[in-house]
Amino acid sequence: MNSPITRILVAEDHQVSRHLLERNLQNWGFDVVTAQDGEVAAEILDGADSPSIAILDWMMPRMDGVEVCRRVRQKHAAPYIYLLLLTAKSQKDEIAAGLDAGADDYVIKPFDPEELRARLKVGQRVVQLERTLEKQVKDLQTALNDVKKLKSLLPICMYCKSVRDDGDYWRQIDEYIYTETGTDFSHGICPACMERMHKEGLI
Repeated sequence: MNSPITRILVAEDHQVSRHLLERNLQNWGFDVVTAQDGEVAAEILDGADSPSIAILDWMMPRMDGVEVCRRVRQKHAAPYIYLLLLTAKSQKDEIAAGLDAGADDYVIKPFDPEELRARLKVGQRVVQLERTLEKQVKDLQTALNDVKKLKSLLPICMYCKSVRDDGDYWRQIDEYIYTETGTDFSHGICPACMERMHKEGLI
């Protein structure tokens, strides 16, 4: 089973709140990265090794959490980053604005630790599913490339039906296909060959 997604960014300008969040997250097994304002948070999330989950305070200096969400969605399509807004705002239109900007979820301040933990577990599942899907897409692309390679013109011996590979070696076609794609073969005799061999007294 894949390991859980545990690296997380906490962007909160209030030192006491940031420390409280960091302590709770570390107790829950998260590897915490912190930022004191939205601009630093956006830079971290735009990096090559960005955390997979981010808790963003709505109101921060230089760039608020909503703008951070908007920038992440505009610049960082993959791998997916799960964004959770931490906010004192509770009006539906304000919450809708945050979600429209790209946030996946939100928690109202002052937050309940168990509610936050439950919502982060949802985030972990979403990110893990996205990672699994991404790997499956890559595996499918590899398989399609293998098929495309097999559909290309291959030099084949007109007598023994051996195939010449890219290294200029002649190999049996079933061995070649197995090496290139991992496909095994079962051997049999088609009806036409069966009839011909009967006529020739070979079987």
